[in-house]
Amino acid sequence: MSTGKLNLKNGTAVITGAASGIGLELAKQASVLDMNLVLADIDYDGLSNARSVLSLPDKKIKLVKTDVSSEEDVAHLCNESFESFGSVELLCNNAGVCLNRLSWEYTTQDWNWLINVNLMSISNAIRYFVPKMLKQNNRSHILNTASAAGLISTPGMAAYNASKHGVVTLSETLHQELIDIDAPIGVSILCPAWVPTQIHESSRNRLEKYGTQDCLKSDASKLYEEQMVNAVNSGKLSAQQIAALSFSGIMKNELYIIPHQKINTLIEQRTKRIIQK
Repeated sequence: MSTGKLNLKNGTAVITGAASGIGLELAKQASVLDMNLVLADIDYDGLSNARSVLSLPDKKIKLVKTDVSSEEDVAHLCNESFESFGSVELLCNNAGVCLNRLSWEYTTQDWNWLINVNLMSISNAIRYFVPKMLKQNNRSHILNTASAAGLISTPGMAAYNASKHGVVTLSETLHQELIDIDAPIGVSILCPAWVPTQIHESSRNRLEKYGTQDCLKSDASKLYEEQMVNAVNSGKLSAQQIAALSFSGIMKNELYIIPHQKINTLIEQRTKRIIQK
């Protein structure tokens, strides 16, 4: 296998959650490198709009309506990607959803929704894409979008925190396993704090199989939801900036991409609490 430097130019990028937000901005960054794009999202109308925004020739872009919480859909996405372009140089597991609640007010269906979309989608992508990427005669890279919530624990976000902590440890494990077998696949974990996207409106894409969203049961949960909306809307870094920093980190083969450096203090405080005797 080739062990040279990662070269994304003219390669293929597969991006989930690509209809808007960070996913769409990742697609824009990839298009600058003249990459072929496989854009996946549950919102096909949003994907169609993304195609218009990107203005790429049909031969350079493929849209795949994908419920990332479905193993079958992720397997289909993998097959479509390799059948269309032959290889995948960059896999961006970016799709994600969020829901604010007190820990004891989440339903089982709430948990299933967040865990399946945020964590199992990446587990399944690894299962289907990595074996094919290992057979390629070139370097490739996987970007898993976690969150600052994967490194610290914010009240009112238990299910989201758990799913994103899962993404971090899954990615760390994958990273070391690929090193152990001397595989030419890099791994990066994107851990942004709040970014002005539609993450606070995640329920718009909640499928019937995960039930309807219960009304907030307490004033405390309502307050957490309001705080999240305010935090998202006041985010200091744009999705475009997050995507640019992501590509910079990918090219440097950075394991952790933490755009909001202010959270480092919180990470340090958490670590100190863990190791205190």
